[in-house]
Amino acid sequence: MRSTPIRFALTYGLLFVFTSLAVWVVSYELLKRRLHDALDGSVQETYSVLEAAYAPDDIEDLVATMNSFVRLNANGSRVFLLTDRAGKALSGNLVHTMDGNGLTTVSAAALGLPGDERFRVLSGTIDGYRLIVGHSFAETDDLARMILVSFGWACALAVLLAFGTGAYLARRAQQRLDAIADTMSAVSQGQLQVRIPLSRSRDDIDEIAGHINQALSRLSALIESMRQVSTDIAHDLKTPLNRLKLMVEDALSHDATDGELRLLLEEALSESDQINATFDALLRISQIEAGGRKLRFYPLDLGQLVRNVIETYSDVAEDNQQSLIVGRIDDVQAQGDKELFTQMLVNLIENAITHCPQGTKIAVDLVHGEQCWILSVADDGPGIPEDERTNVFRRLYRLDKSRSTPGSGLGLSLVQAIADFHGAAITIEDNNPGTRIVLRSHRARTGAQVSGT
Repeated sequence: MRSTPIRFALTYGLLFVFTSLAVWVVSYELLKRRLHDALDGSVQETYSVLEAAYAPDDIEDLVATMNSFVRLNANGSRVFLLTDRAGKALSGNLVHTMDGNGLTTVSAAALGLPGDERFRVLSGTIDGYRLIVGHSFAETDDLARMILVSFGWACALAVLLAFGTGAYLARRAQQRLDAIADTMSAVSQGQLQVRIPLSRSRDDIDEIAGHINQALSRLSALIESMRQVSTDIAHDLKTPLNRLKLMVEDALSHDATDGELRLLLEEALSESDQINATFDALLRISQIEAGGRKLRFYPLDLGQLVRNVIETYSDVAEDNQQSLIVGRIDDVQAQGDKELFTQMLVNLIENAITHCPQGTKIAVDLVHGEQCWILSVADDGPGIPEDERTNVFRRLYRLDKSRSTPGSGLGLSLVQAIADFHGAAITIEDNNPGTRIVLRSHRARTGAQVSGT
């Protein structure tokens, strides 16, 4: 009884039964009244036939007609009595007469008949003669009893169907709720791979289960990311921490001159700054993924923002003997965080500048489509192997060929976090040669197209 589906099934089953009973009771009473009205009509019709058989000062036809009705009354369901002006019986099957005129209901005993039947009787006078015509309720009561029994069986069947169907539907719903409870229990025990099975009905329970599955997938991905980050931190930060320790020990174990000591301290400070930068980047990614900066979303002119970043980094690329090319830049209006969007584009450009050799051409494009914008940063450098394209978005992950270059392996992780935060999907494609990183969003209003070179 603590099960909500069972309670609903019981409640609606009882409601259905009570409603059906109310309908059947009303129907039975109306039908019973209709049968009584029909009985009254039959009695009045018989009385009218007998009354029509009488002619003034000619009682023989009325007596003959009455005798005919009495002979036809083989089952005793009708009663008749005709008396003269002195009260003497002329015809009929009644022993006792009765006072009063009109329709009335009397018992068999009151009419001098055996049994406990009831009769509907019409009494009246015809030119001083007393005429009584009645009909038994037996047939009417039998028919009403048969209808009542039929209603009873129908009620029993309705109750059985109502509670049977309700129990079946409630059990199905309860099984699905139990599946959700079992899944959440398994998740609480650390089994993050389990999911709630969905049915074919695609109803509201499936919709809720689908949302829970999405949340579980997100939770599983976050926990796996945390595990991976913990492992990567243990591996990637162990080396700079050990170097920092060796530098401090070296400074303490030697009688170094002021110049040598300063050099060791500067190297230790550099290592410390690199470690702090790594942790700052990790913290920034966590803050973005938490979604706390949504309040800083404002309308952005993405086209102008992209042009400003390209203008700033053109000299950096040129100093590295590379070319930063302005491709197609459309005017795109979108909601977003200006600081984060700038950081995302800067990371993409810096990633290309850092990991591509001299002479590389780097092109930036911003194109609007139907209710979306597409931002791409492409280079003709060595490219990223296809089997590594998903790994580069992992925190602290670095390709073997990139370990000799500065960096913490968090640049593309931060890019992905910002892209997700802005509702954009990020992919890595071949540029033949080189790499093309593409971001696609569905939250944009576009303006007039502007192209640059």
